[in-house]
Amino acid sequence: MRYGVTMFATDVSIDVVELARAVEERGLDSLWLPEHTHIPTSRTTPHPSGVELPEKYKRSLDPLVALAAASSATTTLRLGTGILLPAQRDPLVTAKAIASLDHVCGGRAAMGIGFGWNEEEMADHGVDFRQRRAVAREHVLAMQALWHEEEAAFEGEHVRFPATWSWPKPAQRDREGRPHVPTLVGGGAGPKLFAHAVEYADGWVPIGGAGLTRALPTLRAALEEAGRDPDHFEVVPFAAKPDHGKLDHYQGLGVSETVFDLPSAGRDEVLAVLDGIATMVAERQDGRPAA
Repeated sequence: MRYGVTMFATDVSIDVVELARAVEERGLDSLWLPEHTHIPTSRTTPHPSGVELPEKYKRSLDPLVALAAASSATTTLRLGTGILLPAQRDPLVTAKAIASLDHVCGGRAAMGIGFGWNEEEMADHGVDFRQRRAVAREHVLAMQALWHEEEAAFEGEHVRFPATWSWPKPAQRDREGRPHVPTLVGGGAGPKLFAHAVEYADGWVPIGGAGLTRALPTLRAALEEAGRDPDHFEVVPFAAKPDHGKLDHYQGLGVSETVFDLPSAGRDEVLAVLDGIATMVAERQDGRPAA
């Protein structure tokens, strides 16, 4: 099982290049960055947790720009969006940006995506909240067509373009040998989420990791029914607690990678938390310490 971290990188948090270097130096495998294009001040949509919206949501860096900067300071670190909001992005522009990231970092990019929760933010992008899943689906399928095909065209309800060229292609390849960036769908377990995952994703990002014991057999059955191999489908819980018992459980379930939260804070606070995570991961790699 691999281990990574996610953090809201902002203009007042630890520098993202220093963070990426520190994550790699401590032997972790990945860095994932979320996004919000903006937060309308008139927002009435509550935060999913029910708490007052944290300041970090208002100040987050663009994840693709930040990950490109991180790639310049690292050589092995997986660089993922955790998560990207494709319904709010132009697929032609975003496909090129993500392919360019994968090209410049030597095939280390991953695209974690979600459907979003902030109705006002989506409205400013012209997205009807009730249609966000359908819009996100078509945008991802359109991006994948641009990566996979030398001349790509797309005709959908929410995005259309005629035969077109788009380079660079991603450095990575999918199981069919096509240029590709792994796509992981984030969200809670359920028929709608799993339908998206089975159709066009390479993995699932359950937030918090609760309920995996019940959910994974359902997901694997859906993959098999669609003719897909569950052993080649990633499961990457985010916001997991750094606890040996929980990680033993995940490993037993066949979880691919576990991603821990870092505080969106200055370098001293972030590095202290990162050191604790790295120590625990090292213990697992070297053999669990005696209780």
